[in-house]
Amino acid sequence: MQYFAQLDDNNIVINVMTIDDNECRTANGTVLEEIGIGFCKKLLGPNTKWKQTYPDESNRKRFSRVGDSYDEALDAFISPKPYPSWILNEETCKWESPIGPPELSGEISMLPPDKREPVWDEEAYQADNTTGWIILQV
Repeated sequence: MQYFAQLDDNNIVINVMTIDDNECRTANGTVLEEIGIGFCKKLLGPNTKWKQTYPDESNRKRFSRVGDSYDEALDAFISPKPYPSWILNEETCKWESPIGPPELSGEISMLPPDKREPVWDEEAYQADNTTGWIILQV
């Protein structure tokens, strides 16, 4: 199976379609993105815009989902920005907090990982940009 993301005029993913490998093959059996895009356009219209997406994330950094954007310069699908202060790591195409990952200390650090959940607090970060992570006990 091959997967194709339909993009709107702003490169936002509006649909992800699964198609059979045979609809993307050349005469000698090679799977090509261009052939798959042609198949998608035949089904949903010649003016539609498509990019192949890969469930194993071997290409384009991420398997696309509806609501993601496609960045042509990075040739990558990017999830929506989760918080105003977060920064896109252009190498991984993932959003990162401006203060890095949460640090564990005190009693919460003694809990097993499945009993604690880091949650970002944008208001706390905006009030004091050295804070932002809250660790909840689950």
